[in-house]
Amino acid sequence: MSSVTPEELNLLIEQTYKVEDEFNELKSSYAHLQDTVEKVVEFLPNAIWIVNSDNSVFLQNSHARELWELLKLVEFKNDDYEINFNLKSYLIKSSSYKDKTMLSATDITEQKRKENLATMGQMAAHLSHEIRNPIGAISLLSSTLKKRVLNENIPIVEEIQKSVSRIERIIKATLMFSKGVEANKTEFMWDKLKELIDMSIGYYDYSKEIKFIFPEHNFKLNADIDLLDMLFSNFIINAIDAIEADEEESGLIEITYESDKKYHKFYIYDTGVPIEDKKSLFEAFKSTKVKGNGLGLILSRQIAEVHGGSSDIMDGSKKCFEIKIER
Repeated sequence: MSSVTPEELNLLIEQTYKVEDEFNELKSSYAHLQDTVEKVVEFLPNAIWIVNSDNSVFLQNSHARELWELLKLVEFKNDDYEINFNLKSYLIKSSSYKDKTMLSATDITEQKRKENLATMGQMAAHLSHEIRNPIGAISLLSSTLKKRVLNENIPIVEEIQKSVSRIERIIKATLMFSKGVEANKTEFMWDKLKELIDMSIGYYDYSKEIKFIFPEHNFKLNADIDLLDMLFSNFIINAIDAIEADEEESGLIEITYESDKKYHKFYIYDTGVPIEDKKSLFEAFKSTKVKGNGLGLILSRQIAEVHGGSSDIMDGSKKCFEIKIER
């Protein structure tokens, strides 16, 4: 048996150290690569799972950890598909490599909502165009009929006119929502706008005794008077409905006014029932009211915005909306 010389032993030791250094370097590179992959996966905005062949999770990001119950519902499919979970919509994608499968879940709830709104808007606009002509004919005929009927039948005709006015308001709001709001600004005084608001309220049907308090002093506005009539009428009608839903037999709606160098500021108060869902208050086609079409307040906000202002509900003990219009 030949013996190992000292030179050969030193060489073997050197090679062992070299192999160990290479292994440690490779191990460090692998750890760095794994850390990079984990950071990239964590950076992605959607939920990511990398799953082993036995369905155990090899790697996942924080979004995936929050949706761990969703993983139980996910199926491994070749094609992308949608799944509903906890009132949200997710787009599921999958890809396989060797014994690993990568799954991603992207929240498309907002995208779906916008698509649905666009579809609903198109349908509503089409229906509004179809309804507009017969409603115009009914409005004209009711005005003629009012002049010819017996005095005791006039209230019946007036009820028809109120119903027609409400339908016309819904048609106008729907078409405006589908086309977009554009302002044609002119100068006018507040009392002129107040006359239009009073007329709009007069056509709205309500059963309770409601006191209206509007600003008494006059001031100049530079705006689209028809749009502002719609804006204020929408808020006031919303307040009327809130009072109608309340247990009290009477109610109060008050508009106060102040201004600064930049804005006209209006505050609308009412004593009706409180607002339950403030988050969806300005969302199109969402309404908790029997009479509502879900467009009034969102159109009012858009009207305020095209006038360089805003509208929103204020925090506080009283239910109050703030409307700002650029001077």
